[in-house]
Amino acid sequence: MCNSTFPKEFLLLPFTDTRELQLLHFGLFLGIYLAALLGNGLILTAVACNHRLHTPMYFFLLNLALLDLGSISTTVPKAMANSLWDTRAISFIGCVTQVFMFVTFVTAEFYLLTIMAYDRYVAICKPLHYRTIMDSRTCVNMAAAVWGSTFLYAVLHTANTFSFPLCQGNALDQFFCEIPQILKLSCSDAYLREVAFLIFCFCSGTVCFAFLLLSYVQIFRAVLRMPSQQGQNKAFSTCLPHLAVVSLFISNIMFAYLKPLSMSSSSLDLLLAVLYSVVPPAVNPLIYSMRNKELKDAVSKLLWGMFFSTRKVFFTLQK
Repeated sequence: MCNSTFPKEFLLLPFTDTRELQLLHFGLFLGIYLAALLGNGLILTAVACNHRLHTPMYFFLLNLALLDLGSISTTVPKAMANSLWDTRAISFIGCVTQVFMFVTFVTAEFYLLTIMAYDRYVAICKPLHYRTIMDSRTCVNMAAAVWGSTFLYAVLHTANTFSFPLCQGNALDQFFCEIPQILKLSCSDAYLREVAFLIFCFCSGTVCFAFLLLSYVQIFRAVLRMPSQQGQNKAFSTCLPHLAVVSLFISNIMFAYLKPLSMSSSSLDLLLAVLYSVVPPAVNPLIYSMRNKELKDAVSKLLWGMFFSTRKVFFTLQK
């Protein structure tokens, strides 16, 4: 292929051309990124170090925190660097890597949220068989299936996307390398080769969404039949955070990709991309810790342990 078919770099869409606003954008994204690192890092450490949290629900939550860290680290650091250094460029290899990583993490998160719904369904609707159905080996196999299948899907999807000749320049109307924006640069007949992947995405997404709805219908029916108010509150405390995360994730992505063409604009696409790629990884730890007493206690214990350890080291150095 000639060099014009595959550009050496792409130009990303800047949030603003004003230097002061670029620095403001850098500061805002830095704050969100640090919040995501802190929140998800605390969940990872708390679940790994606290033996009381070595259960299927928290094992899947640990995987979700890993996916959130991966997805936000794929897009935000490059956007911050571009704002700080007043540039728009991203290399071709960097763009390919960004597409691959983002597809992997976002797809895996959707599948993992579906598995987490199944875990809550078994725990509430079949409590006597929970330990038998959701044993450690089954949980590891489920997580491995999610990571393995999404890795393979991302490889094929990324390879297919960048196999198209790019005939419409190298400027992307997004702050990161997003597949729909890359396809807009391709020749008109290139979209036909993407149909199979789009059909697969639609079918798998529909199946997962239907499974999520069915799981929560059964869960709420079982919870409302519980005679104890305390039992209902405990069930809701484990289900509502997951349902909130699922709603935030699905609603943002559906509106971003299924909105009418008449509503499409660079500013709106930029805002929606921030909502589904940047906001969820930062707020998910907060959502999960709001009504989960076990997780809040584990994080508090971890923070106090870190505080006293730091204090002990400080006084040792002073002596």
